[in-house]
Amino acid sequence: MAEKEKKQLLLRLSPTLWEEVSRWAEDDFRSVNGQIEYILTEAVKKRRKVKIEEETEK
Repeated sequence: MAEKEKKQLLLRLSPTLWEEVSRWAEDDFRSVNGQIEYILTEAVKKRRKVKIEEETEK
């Protein structure tokens, strides 16, 4: 799948979490959708880095 092709995802958030993500997105000049994508992308990058570090320690 090309990077420009995006999958749609139904996501349910509590009103409190929505408000927090919405404020964060506003601070970063992003849409809520863009902020959620950013958060997930950063989490995946961090996970990959940790896995590589763990494999290197073996």
